[in-house]
Amino acid sequence: MNNVKFPKNFLWGGATAANQFEGAYDEDGKGLSIQDIMPKGITGPITEMPTEDNMKLIGIDFYHRYKEDIKLFAEMGFKTFRMSIAWSRIFPNGDDIEPNEKGLEFYDNVFDELAKYGIEPLVTLSHYETPLALARNYNGWTDRRLIGFFERYARTVFTRYKDNVKYWLTFNEINSALHFPLMSAGILTPKEQLSKQDLYQAMHHELVASALAVKIGHEINPEFKIGCMILGVPNYPLTANPSDVIKAMEQDRGTLFFGDVHARGKYPKYMNRYFKENNIEIKMEEEDTQILKNTVDFVSFSYYMSSCATADPEKNRVGKGNLISGVPNPYLKSSEWGWQIDPQGLRYILNFYYDRYQKPLFIVENGLGAVDKLITDENGNKTVNDDYRINYLNDHLVQVAEAIEDGVELMGYTTWGCIDLVSASTAELKKRYGFIYVDRNDDGTGTLERYKKKSFNWYKEVIATNGGSLNKS
Repeated sequence: MNNVKFPKNFLWGGATAANQFEGAYDEDGKGLSIQDIMPKGITGPITEMPTEDNMKLIGIDFYHRYKEDIKLFAEMGFKTFRMSIAWSRIFPNGDDIEPNEKGLEFYDNVFDELAKYGIEPLVTLSHYETPLALARNYNGWTDRRLIGFFERYARTVFTRYKDNVKYWLTFNEINSALHFPLMSAGILTPKEQLSKQDLYQAMHHELVASALAVKIGHEINPEFKIGCMILGVPNYPLTANPSDVIKAMEQDRGTLFFGDVHARGKYPKYMNRYFKENNIEIKMEEEDTQILKNTVDFVSFSYYMSSCATADPEKNRVGKGNLISGVPNPYLKSSEWGWQIDPQGLRYILNFYYDRYQKPLFIVENGLGAVDKLITDENGNKTVNDDYRINYLNDHLVQVAEAIEDGVELMGYTTWGCIDLVSASTAELKKRYGFIYVDRNDDGTGTLERYKKKSFNWYKEVIATNGGSLNKS
């Protein structure tokens, strides 16, 4: 007997980001975003202007194919679809006074299409796609003026879509700005030239902007549920040596700080010591303390892997797949890209966050990037036998069910890259995540046709049975 249970109204679905799948980078009045000059993602140099080798300029052309794609999501039974609004599609330069009507109309159409199938949009306001003009003219979130620009943007879209969208996220993986300042916070100064003071001051501006958006959103529609979104990576001590345990605690706090401000409405005390030891002095305006008190309704996070922490400099070697610093765990296997696979880590972090915040949680990214091989099956249909993805997601979802059994209040689960899209870290299509194969390759070839992978029907069954079809053994 399979005892896997999920709550009755659990929001099953998938996740995407505008810059990775929308395409139409310069159509209908859209301005450039930082992604348009990052052809190699975070791994390579930026360009002056968009270049043909930038896969994100076309993405998978969701902009022109959204009806077809949403129909496929509906066929899988999605209850929710996480997407982002491209800020530069609404305000081309970020600091414009008036929004771009064509951009607003596009999302009107997308939300209408989702409503047709009863799919709830879960919308991220800023998902690694800061308008390029804000990066060039203000150095992104280092400049306090961005709070006002973000407020105008949030107010515009909240007002426009107040009857179409209930669930919102402010900034995607807000804590990642410490590691990838350009991608996450639109800061053009190279990371090695930024002090910790610069970074945390920029983060302060983002945290105030996020809390302000929560306040405005609740004023526009009290029914809105607005969450924060953090990059969830649990840090285990590498050994039982107390020094490693303390190191893991410190490493965790680097991430928890962002969740703490969002969920508790103030800076946590442990940051006082960190700021003091690193000569950081946050410049706060009088109103900031009050604004920060506008706490989120739920805490959402991405989860791909866990990492280890050690105080031993001999053992402190960062794993190749670890986007943020962490030592590989000797007990875990890794994906092709070196990301360690740890299903139990997801149960652990769900319990950890819920114990800490006592707020509903939402897993808004989880998935496996892999090289998929398109084949023709015995019925003449093109597909991908992606049992590796099915196994990965199955094992993680079984642990999610365990966490729910532990008492965690979980709103939903959206797999990352429910349809193939351009990866954020390396800006390639070779690293595929979706249930739907998109015929486009890194050399620009391909028809953009969509094909259902084996995992498509598997996920359809999981949703139809509310998790009952998962394999617990």
